[in-house]
Amino acid sequence: MKEFIMQHFQIDQRQTSIKTELLCGLLNFFAIMYIIVVNPALFEHAGMSFGGVFLATICATAIGCFYMGMMANYPIVIAPGLGINAYVVYTVVVSMGYSWQDALGCCFVAATIFLVLSLTSFREQLINSIPECLKVGITAGIGLFVTFIGLKNGGLVVAGPDTFVTMGNMTDPGTALTAIGVLLCLIFSILNVPAAMLVSMIILTFIAWMLGMLHFPSELISLPADIGSTVGALEFDQIPEMIPIVMVILLVTMFDTTGTMIGVGKQAKIVKDGYFPNLRSALMADAFASFWGTLMGTGPCSSFAESSAGVMAGARTGLAAVTTGILFLSLIFIFPLAQAIASVPAITAPVLIIAGIQMFSEISSLDWEDKRTLYPSVLACIVMPLTYSITNGVAFGMISYVAVTVAAGKYREIHPLLYLFSLWFLLDFLHIL
Repeated sequence: MKEFIMQHFQIDQRQTSIKTELLCGLLNFFAIMYIIVVNPALFEHAGMSFGGVFLATICATAIGCFYMGMMANYPIVIAPGLGINAYVVYTVVVSMGYSWQDALGCCFVAATIFLVLSLTSFREQLINSIPECLKVGITAGIGLFVTFIGLKNGGLVVAGPDTFVTMGNMTDPGTALTAIGVLLCLIFSILNVPAAMLVSMIILTFIAWMLGMLHFPSELISLPADIGSTVGALEFDQIPEMIPIVMVILLVTMFDTTGTMIGVGKQAKIVKDGYFPNLRSALMADAFASFWGTLMGTGPCSSFAESSAGVMAGARTGLAAVTTGILFLSLIFIFPLAQAIASVPAITAPVLIIAGIQMFSEISSLDWEDKRTLYPSVLACIVMPLTYSITNGVAFGMISYVAVTVAAGKYREIHPLLYLFSLWFLLDFLHIL
């Protein structure tokens, strides 16, 4: 077994050791473990069973990590993406009124296309058709959207009769606890505390318990009673009218996970001189996890930036990812504890707020002197949270970018696919489709 591990994961070639990879896999596990509480809590707002999404989250993460580790040999964690899943819950279900079964069906179609495209070079062409400035604007916009959702869930932002939104009541225990949680997450992140999000959630859980806001179940270890309630519960009747949503899920998932993957790969010194070994296998990992995850009852998966925690500690191979996947499977039995923690929004809301801020930081890479690329990107970013829709942000960004670029006489710089996407969104806005 040891010889197989050494050869398959290229332990010596990448100048690491089995012990280092196992420890880094453990570190990544703690850095990302918060997802088993935050993701099911998110989908509860869509009317889904916490237990079903809990199981789907664990299985999708394990599948993604196993594929990434065994096939691509990268120390990158794959798990359900909070940004795109917030879009599925709050835009597709809550705002647009589709059922969660329809939303899962939509995610499954996008994941299937994602999987097929990952077998070809067309995925890379599709990613390259979106200008870098729009990718940045869309990513930053999703960050603002997720942060806004976290602020709303935690009570820091509430509806205002005159101003649409206003500050929540800071004397309310839940709102105050959310504010404390945000400060803890910020401080621990700035101090580079390992698994900052998880540590913050543990402290918030203790405070909530001391204040009587959280009641632990009598039985901490058991499987969820509704463990299979979301498995295969997809519906496809509404897919023809949900094609724009499928496009958004597909595009956002593709360039979001690819960017993170390349960034972590460079940090691990696996990507050198622009060469990304086993790229197709790496791209397949998130597509494969999304495919099975949507079948089981969660939204699309993505590579997580938290993987850098293990990389910074020395992870260089897929053994770290496999270790993380195995550890995630062990979490299936702590369902009662996870559900109890998720019942207090103030514990999970700060994670959404900080995760959104981290995504929004991408805005700094925009060229602030080039108005032709700046304005459409910022427009895409701002429209998302203000219209409560990632679809609207992507559409406004693409349409405005094509318009100003053509007006500037640089129409040859626009990829034909971007013309197609912009026309599609424009016709959808005009209710022609």
